[in-house]
Amino acid sequence: VNKVAENNSGVAIATVISTWGSSPRPVGSYMIIEENGKFFGSVSGGCIEGEVIENALKSMKDKKPRKLEFGVTNDKAWEVGLACGGNITVYVECLE
Repeated sequence: VNKVAENNSGVAIATVISTWGSSPRPVGSYMIIEENGKFFGSVSGGCIEGEVIENALKSMKDKKPRKLEFGVTNDKAWEVGLACGGNITVYVECLE
């Protein structure tokens, strides 16, 4: 993280802070996002990374953290072919 921060004017970290039900990554999983959009790590295995990156870039600009919540109900999960629903909460913050 320090090496990335030294080479960029902006870097953010996104961390899974809570999960419920079916979740692709456990609490504590994280992703480092550079100002140029490059990222390292994962908070979901791909399904929400795009939105997390967008929010990380915004956080780098306004220096405000964000708490992002994603989820699908059990009923909706069944409709789209998933066995069960779940929720994931990700905390995004700019590092300086």
